[in-house]
Amino acid sequence: MSITSAQQPLRIYIVDDEGPARARLKTLLSDIEAECPHRLVGEAAQAQQALEQIATLAPDVVLLDVQMPGMTGIEMAAHLAQNGAAPAVIFVTAYDEYALKAFEVHALDYLLKPVRASRLADALRRASPGKGLQQAVSEVAAKLNTPRRHFSVQERGRLLLVPVPEVLYLKAEAKYVTLRTREREYLIEASLQSLEQEFATSFIRVHRNALVARDAIVGVERGTVAIDAEGEGEKGQESWQVILRGIEDRLPISRRQWPGVKALVK
Repeated sequence: MSITSAQQPLRIYIVDDEGPARARLKTLLSDIEAECPHRLVGEAAQAQQALEQIATLAPDVVLLDVQMPGMTGIEMAAHLAQNGAAPAVIFVTAYDEYALKAFEVHALDYLLKPVRASRLADALRRASPGKGLQQAVSEVAAKLNTPRRHFSVQERGRLLLVPVPEVLYLKAEAKYVTLRTREREYLIEASLQSLEQEFATSFIRVHRNALVARDAIVGVERGTVAIDAEGEGEKGQESWQVILRGIEDRLPISRRQWPGVKALVK
């Protein structure tokens, strides 16, 4: 199905750290204006700036470079996927067949530099905002071994990026997860289970509602738990707690998770 003038023009945003590459894409977009009505709503040379602007501009499609300094296109797409109204992402790459083949098996499209006008038009015709983005990005990121290096936090109309190494623990509370750094707390909407899978090398589960940064654990101590630890009858009883670097917070360790934590602090 082609894009026609009866439809609303696609709102497009370009992200590429190379100025000539952005200029090339804009020229191509101009060339295919008749068959793919669109409006260029913005562009950026680096991912963090792009994330902040995209949150406000709400484009339908993002043309995104894969390799950029600071944050890769894969990681940026993962952050976009946290938003329920995520745009469609079309990756633009000049890199090897390994990356190319990884993209081929997913709903997300890719363009190989130098981009041809007909190929860009075809990609835009098939782009659907948000289509399969979360699952596809997670699978591609796993194949390319490019885990996220930041957590995405929506706060007061802004998108904040919190570096993963700064987070000491993740604690599930109702439908939110609290991210605790030495300085403050942040709230994100995510499942603790998905975070545990994504950041398994950085965090360890200490309780059904808490993950702790492995590098932040400095020891354990005896303490009194005020909750039922995973239905094991420990309410009001003495139990081990995690001691964390730089903060006074203590998190209870459930019986089920104690062997893994004990092995870590030996």
